Amino acid sequence: MKSLAAALAAGLALVAGGAANAQISDDVVKIGVLTDMSSLYADATGKGSVAAVQMAVADYGGKVKGKPVELVFADHQNKPDVGVAIARNWYDNDKVDAIFDVPTSSVALPISALTREKNKININSGGGSSDLTGVACSPNTVHWTYDTYALANVAGKAMVKRGENTWFFVTADYAFGMALERDAANVVKESGGKVLGEVRHPLNTSDFSSFLLQAQASKAKVVALANAGGDTTNALKQAAEFGLTQSGQKMIALLQEITDTHSLGIQATQGLIVTDAFYWDMNDETRAFSKRFNEKVGHMPTMIQAGLYSATMHYLKAIEAIGTDEAPKVMAQMRATPVNDFFAKNGKIRIDGRMVHDMYLFEVKKPSESKGEWDLYTLLATVSGDEAFRPLDKGGCPLVGH
Repeated sequence: MKSLAAALAAGLALVAGGAANAQISDDVVKIGVLTDMSSLYADATGKGSVAAVQMAVADYGGKVKGKPVELVFADHQNKPDVGVAIARNWYDNDKVDAIFDVPTSSVALPISALTREKNKININSGGGSSDLTGVACSPNTVHWTYDTYALANVAGKAMVKRGENTWFFVTADYAFGMALERDAANVVKESGGKVLGEVRHPLNTSDFSSFLLQAQASKAKVVALANAGGDTTNALKQAAEFGLTQSGQKMIALLQEITDTHSLGIQATQGLIVTDAFYWDMNDETRAFSKRFNEKVGHMPTMIQAGLYSATMHYLKAIEAIGTDEAPKVMAQMRATPVNDFFAKNGKIRIDGRMVHDMYLFEVKKPSESKGEWDLYTLLATVSGDEAFRPLDKGGCPLVGH
């Protein structure tokens, strides 16, 4: 009986305006949030990432084209093999249509490759490596929020312009850190600055003393942290103890989330330069979303979490517009539609998968300037997306026609 009913339903769909292509597979749209729930990126992503996607689904009405939107999530533990095993099971057995977030570039890159193999969709908000839209680009992946090129480009140019033209890098020893150091070093050199040295540390390091002493000994004007999450906060705490900034060196965290700044405190981070794709206190729209998020999660959203809300909405709107969740059609619709919301104005998805939008350079306020717990940043510059992100023809993406 079931197969007969299915055949009748399919026949009716054909009759109803030739809409055979316009169907939601399995009668459900299923999103998987693959994130770091328990380690050094858990504050910037983790439960807040899941909450952001949940908020978007709820705000959309929980359904698209009358079909329910379901959400699953998992902790990849920052391990590529764990992440790939979860993603493969989601795609093969759990009928997940799209995987979102995926912080940690060493996990993000193989997930992007697997998504292409399975012809599904991957919208990355948490991973940073610019290789995701460069040599490892995919027609099935969108890189939504930030990347190592934009972080390095926005901060590097501004700092060198201000005369801070000798740099030393303290770098996390994996794909993200290497890409961030590479992209920043290139910007520094192209802007007329010099790189005096670099040192690599293992992911999730607790003791930065030997690395920071090398940075101090270099006498570089800028000590650049090419790391993220708990590694950044540990390095900044210990840099303060060693008196790096007191001795005249400028610390820059190339990826510093608002949750990191908040947990370190404004006293310890005042004057720190930060590149970000989002700040809660930019305008009425950002404040309204962030207030709701804070009530749900207990802290203001990071750029990764705000980006996930934006990306989820864009994905659901694309399915609604074309009436199917088939990956190539949804990707084409997402690329054809500008992104206009509290996160991005006139954002656009390029053929290499890069979502291009404005980026911002902030300075952490002095304690005397801050009017509240989350009043942490002063805006130094708004950098247009076309200026912030790598030019389309410079990334080595095979999808870009020459």
